[in-house]
Amino acid sequence: MKRLRSHSIGVDSGDVILFSDYEDGGEMWTGRGQRERRKHIRFDTPYRDAPTVQVSISLWDLDAATVIRADISAEAVTEKGFDMVFRTWGDTRVARVRVAWSAIGSLPDDDDWDVI
Repeated sequence: MKRLRSHSIGVDSGDVILFSDYEDGGEMWTGRGQRERRKHIRFDTPYRDAPTVQVSISLWDLDAATVIRADISAEAVTEKGFDMVFRTWGDTRVARVRVAWSAIGSLPDDDDWDVI
């Protein structure tokens, strides 16, 4: 569990179209097997240290004729941002995906000092 100081908690969020492969015949729509898409997200203001990040699919457009296989995660989380990662496999055909995210963590404070 992370303990947050109540006077310096920051919450950032967004909703991002990760990809739209249907229009241009991209790999998520036409491919098979292991596939992955990444997008780096930068926070509006850097946190004191890596925040807790939650991601969720806010829109998915998939082919109904195949099995739906999907994994969404936040990776490489730092105080400045993270990588949004969507994976699928097998014969799943994904036309497009939009991902909502939120981050919560401690913010730097003017009273913080770095003692060397």
